[in-house]
Amino acid sequence: MSSITIKPYLRLSGLEPLVIRPETNFVNVGERTNVTGSKKFARLIRDNQYEEALSVARQQVENGAQILDVNMDDAMLDGVKAMTTFLNLLQSEPDIARIPIMIDSSKFEIIEAGLKCVQGRCIVNSISMKEGEEKFIEQAFTCKAYGAAVIVMAFDEIGQADTKERKVEICKRAYQILTEKVGFDPQDIIFDPNIFAIATGIEEHNNYAVDFIEATREIKQLMPLAKVSGGVSNVSFSFRGNDHVREAIHSVFLFHAIHAGMDMGIVNAGQLVVYDEIEPTLKQLCEDVILNRNNDNNEATEKLIAFAETVKSKGKVEVKDEAWRNDSVEKRLAHSLINGITDYIEADTEEARQKYPTPLSVIEGPLMDGMGIVGDLFGAGKMFLPQVVKSARVMKKSVAVLTPYIEKEKEERKKAGAAEAAGAAKILLATVKGDVHDIGKNIVSVVLGCNGYDIIDLGVMVPADKILETAQREKVDMIGLSGLITPSLDEMVHIAKEMKRREMKQPLLIGGATTSRIHTAVKIAPEYEEGVVHVLDASRSVTVAGSLLSKEQKTDFLQNIRAEYISLKENFDNKKPVKHYLSYADALQNKVAAGWDKHTTQTPQFTGTKLFEDFDLAELRPFIDWKPFFIAWEMHGNFPEILTDTVVGKEATKLYNDANQLIDIIIREKWLKAKGTIGFWEAASHEDDVAVTNGSEKTTLSFLRQQIKKAADQPNLSLADFIAPADSGKKDFIGAFAVTLHGIEEHIKRFEAAHDDYNKIMLQALADRFAEAFAEALHLKVRKEYWGYDKDEQLSNEDLIKEKYTGIRPAPGYPACPDHTEKYKLFSLLNATETIGIQLTESLAMYPASSVCGWYFSHPRSQYFGVGKIQRDQLENYAARKGFTIAEAEKWLSPVLE
Repeated sequence: MSSITIKPYLRLSGLEPLVIRPETNFVNVGERTNVTGSKKFARLIRDNQYEEALSVARQQVENGAQILDVNMDDAMLDGVKAMTTFLNLLQSEPDIARIPIMIDSSKFEIIEAGLKCVQGRCIVNSISMKEGEEKFIEQAFTCKAYGAAVIVMAFDEIGQADTKERKVEICKRAYQILTEKVGFDPQDIIFDPNIFAIATGIEEHNNYAVDFIEATREIKQLMPLAKVSGGVSNVSFSFRGNDHVREAIHSVFLFHAIHAGMDMGIVNAGQLVVYDEIEPTLKQLCEDVILNRNNDNNEATEKLIAFAETVKSKGKVEVKDEAWRNDSVEKRLAHSLINGITDYIEADTEEARQKYPTPLSVIEGPLMDGMGIVGDLFGAGKMFLPQVVKSARVMKKSVAVLTPYIEKEKEERKKAGAAEAAGAAKILLATVKGDVHDIGKNIVSVVLGCNGYDIIDLGVMVPADKILETAQREKVDMIGLSGLITPSLDEMVHIAKEMKRREMKQPLLIGGATTSRIHTAVKIAPEYEEGVVHVLDASRSVTVAGSLLSKEQKTDFLQNIRAEYISLKENFDNKKPVKHYLSYADALQNKVAAGWDKHTTQTPQFTGTKLFEDFDLAELRPFIDWKPFFIAWEMHGNFPEILTDTVVGKEATKLYNDANQLIDIIIREKWLKAKGTIGFWEAASHEDDVAVTNGSEKTTLSFLRQQIKKAADQPNLSLADFIAPADSGKKDFIGAFAVTLHGIEEHIKRFEAAHDDYNKIMLQALADRFAEAFAEALHLKVRKEYWGYDKDEQLSNEDLIKEKYTGIRPAPGYPACPDHTEKYKLFSLLNATETIGIQLTESLAMYPASSVCGWYFSHPRSQYFGVGKIQRDQLENYAARKGFTIAEAEKWLSPVLE
């Protein structure tokens, strides 16, 4: 087998890799996020305006910076705090964080603070031997431990190197120490041989640029894998205030330094002029000064100074297209909304407020016009849900600026006794009692809010009385109900009945993963005559709401819906029985042929439970199944193919990058705590019951069996078939697990306070993915270690997602065991509420919402399946086994009843 050769290239990364190869052109290091080099950036940081400071970083990236230098060395700043705060914020902006970071400070404690924040592979700028070899080696080891490349200043115990000879001598010495004593790879060493100011009028300074250029040439010859960098703006310091001349000096200097071997430099990427486009006179003067030609008695310097006096500064050159900032305030607001840009929204909103007669008219005018465009683009499939949510973030920030003025006007009208004008249509949204899942509802809330509706979101686990009383008190125009688990369907039916009893008139929208058009038509719509509509997803909610609130469209729309639902119900009620069922007794005789006489059961490492108090999220990350994540954002397709899809690929990739950026922060800052528990117990089956022995206690698990008539060689499955029968003579076991993520609430509240629905929904979706990943990771450990029935398993993550492993982990309430009440037994066996803090609601949803539980079966023939519909004889048998009344059994088993 041939080995793979890793080329000795400098490899850096932000969200995206940056590999510096021999053929790589000069690498621009953005310099404006430096409090010592940018007055604007320094002011923003000192004023704690970190969000605006991010726009400086974004500008550098947009203008071509490939690495971003960040420096917080200011006597009036807490450098450690400033570096930590800024880098943490920066990591949550994927358009900035995609490039590597250069952590720049003369104080090593600030550098180390930065190293704790960045993801990817960064550069430390810088370390040196100014405090001796021992300190240098200590700091180098720290940088290496964090995986960083290092810039080494040409600075030793004597001082900074200012001649070619000293520069080469110090760099060579540092190279030997780093490669021989610390173990640095040569390609991870970057030398800064010191760029000093020229044209200062001091004779000794005239050769500084030449010394740097020639030292670079020799360093590259002696240590070819090392890199050379430098702070380019230093060379033109004498001409500060004259950007036109400074830009020319930088370009001429770089032209010669790059030819000598300079690999990268800290330079304002937006202020580099093309060497060939510099006016000839200025170029010649810069050449003479930089190369120290024709400079006896500072003659070249004096000529450049004289020329500089005649040149009017052309100011800052903006490479980024900011032409839209010259448009009217209405167009600027629309541009920000469509593109999700928050940089200018406060200022533009204030400008609009002063232009329009009332703050409300700003919302009803330009803001809603902009969101109308967003809605149109979304409806036309030209924008996707993640973009819409970003637009909503801009909208909310703008409305937050206007709200105090609106409230003030309301108070003034109230004092004057004026009637309150009618506002936007109100829609009440709630996840029903007993259900804790609200990601889909949150997305619908954002999309409807983007389309001008006033949303009242009551949250999760909302009792019927609260929903209906709020709707009546607030005079809402429509009610939307959401639910994920099957008991929520019954609660929706109950709410529909209550709305009829209260003689309410508002249309009722039904949505959520467990809902369906057929269930709405058959079970909910007949209970309420004022309009019940099933909404498939967020993108449909706008059309449905618009039709229901339009005087012209409402009547026809509801008549069509009613006719459709009546037809669906009639077809359901009158359908011919195309499926044939066995009696329960006959189904019991058609069990799985599990081969217990030949099967050897595996004894787990332990019986009882094992607790995982704080499982490492970094270990769970590779187990994430991304397909459901994209589905949550209404992007459908397999992963990773969706990233290159011709329609959604671009936005899917942005979403994926944003998600990974947030995951980096979640892991690094420990936002979420993963807690889990597993357990194994002796178990024996009898028909469809499984007797579990937990010490001196006995627990009976009750399962259901498929009753549909199958082909002669096909069994009617029950989970009990995969546990050895009590009379088989085999000692068998069953396992269980429960996992959860704690800590999300404070971060959700923070995002809500910042009007940031995008990151709020992103965090909720990722917490769900982590919970599922936790379940997957523990199941792997169970198979290979704790139960050990498949120790040699070698499966990829794709294979795990496709469930190619041996054994299964079905969850109560899902198709193979649809009775949610079995969770009580699972939780009791695991002691899950007390140990890992998962609560069961009255509908048996789990809280926190990002929780997963289930059983472990190890038999090689065990498989996932759906029980399907059961008949009356099994219902009665199950009720008797469980100690339920028939009514109780019907309540919990309604999804599988004919």
